[in-house]
Amino acid sequence: MRKVYFCPVCGGGDFLFREVLWPELVSDWQLAPLEVDYINRQQGFFCSGCSNNLRSMALANAILSAYNFCGTLVQFVESDFAKTLKVLEINEAGGLTSVLNRLPHHQLVGYPEYDITNLSFERAIFDLVIHSDTLEHVPNPIAGLSECRRVLVKTGRCIFTVPIVVGRLSRSRAGLKNSYHGTSAKVDNDCTVYTEFGADMWRFVIEAGFTSARIHSFEYPAALAIEATIQNER
Repeated sequence: MRKVYFCPVCGGGDFLFREVLWPELVSDWQLAPLEVDYINRQQGFFCSGCSNNLRSMALANAILSAYNFCGTLVQFVESDFAKTLKVLEINEAGGLTSVLNRLPHHQLVGYPEYDITNLSFERAIFDLVIHSDTLEHVPNPIAGLSECRRVLVKTGRCIFTVPIVVGRLSRSRAGLKNSYHGTSAKVDNDCTVYTEFGADMWRFVIEAGFTSARIHSFEYPAALAIEATIQNER
């Protein structure tokens, strides 16, 4: 596990940590001690400057890498190129939303109030679709990704995170006890987990109609983001 030396969102170098998993969730997901450690780090390690956690840093890093930008996300959104991008953000991507909102063509919608499996946008109008730890709460994640693909232009990208347990395959929680994300003190139907994603997460991307699934590793195995593209489509 490599050490994070700076925050790709703001450039800060001071970090804090707090554990976020609780015993019932660890039991529901049947997590091994190593998995508990890196998922706690994914969600509970955060920049003291901008408060973005490692998951949000992974998403920011993937955006910067996808567009070959040398700098922070704060600097990226001020660039002439970024200001031309039409961006759809589905659910607030942690503290990234306040940064992304500086883009002139940024739109934010919330799930489940706004159905990711039935987006009310015309076809091929966005350059970039972003969501963070949302698909596991969607009953049909392939349908959600397919809709993201539909609203993207042919050179567009869908960049997102999901909690991935890297040492196992994905499984549906259908027929299992309800499991929730959020916090131990506050769980509701909006936090219901329908899919536990594993090392085969890429297949959901391809089955949704994308032609490429690229994994961006900011810190393995805790901080991974996926970039889905359709650039090879004819």
